[in-house]
Amino acid sequence: VYTDRLNYCSALLNNVTYSMAVERLMGVEVPERCIWIRMIAAELARVIDHFICIGINAVDLGAFSFFLYGFHQREEAYTLIEQLCGARLTTSYTRIGGLMHDAPEGWERDVKSWTERTLKVLAEMDSLLTGNKIWHQRTKGVGVFNKEDCLKYSFTGPAARAAGIDFDLRRDQPMMFYKDVEFEVPVAQNGDVFDRYLIRLEEIKQSLSIIRQCCEKLKPGPIWSEDKRVRIPEKELVHNSMEGLIHHFKFFMTGFDVPQGEAYTAMEGANGELGFYIVSKGGPKAHRMRIRGPSVYHFQALSPMANGEKIADMVATLGSINIIAGELDR
Repeated sequence: VYTDRLNYCSALLNNVTYSMAVERLMGVEVPERCIWIRMIAAELARVIDHFICIGINAVDLGAFSFFLYGFHQREEAYTLIEQLCGARLTTSYTRIGGLMHDAPEGWERDVKSWTERTLKVLAEMDSLLTGNKIWHQRTKGVGVFNKEDCLKYSFTGPAARAAGIDFDLRRDQPMMFYKDVEFEVPVAQNGDVFDRYLIRLEEIKQSLSIIRQCCEKLKPGPIWSEDKRVRIPEKELVHNSMEGLIHHFKFFMTGFDVPQGEAYTAMEGANGELGFYIVSKGGPKAHRMRIRGPSVYHFQALSPMANGEKIADMVATLGSINIIAGELDR
């Protein structure tokens, strides 16, 4: 529930990453179908986040039509997520050891159909704005942050790749089944508002490709781990045996015990590295947890990034790094 509120524009990415951190600490393995669905959900969240970022960035500078194109596809993506888990924005879909429930029948077919429509809309959005002279005047050479500055301020994600840092956790430190899908990591060199826009536009295209590949590889099967420490007992067992009833009661009243230890799991979030560091001293509650959200690092750099710029360009610069307030609170 709480992870949904970090980056609420891509809540499923937070869900997935946190669950994997606890699963790593406990040594829990989840089934293949669960992993493929998690990947589809994560990439849907990434596409939604990027549409919001470039759409709001554009509308702030007067390109309202561009915003509407992306907003429509975003709403269709939310509908797919609603079909998956019953919620659109804050989903709480992932579970430690599995998922809330399986994808509905025919869901992957609807997802693939959406990717095909979105790819066409993306081409229209590209032709509408990328070559626009006014857009160039408002974004090229604005909010420049070079490669050295990005490294100094611990930039990751699209903002870092826009400055020439060729790093993406999905490719360079792959989790789940990212090593089994083909995609490209776009990299630019100028580190300005325009290049950050281009990177996100291309990343939407790459995410659509990943989603299609995941749908094709998705096979029938279980979505829950066989590890009894994290698996909710079947209702038939709960209703017909004392052991199942006790297991169910303890699971929901006290939670499950996590062994002593520590683990850090990071995923390529929509805006950069999203990591969860968890320390356990045993028991159902974490002794310590630290969240590494990209917005904290990017927001600290806003002052030097905007230094010497026109006040009117501050809107473009701030929008291009896509600060999410839920990740800033410390």
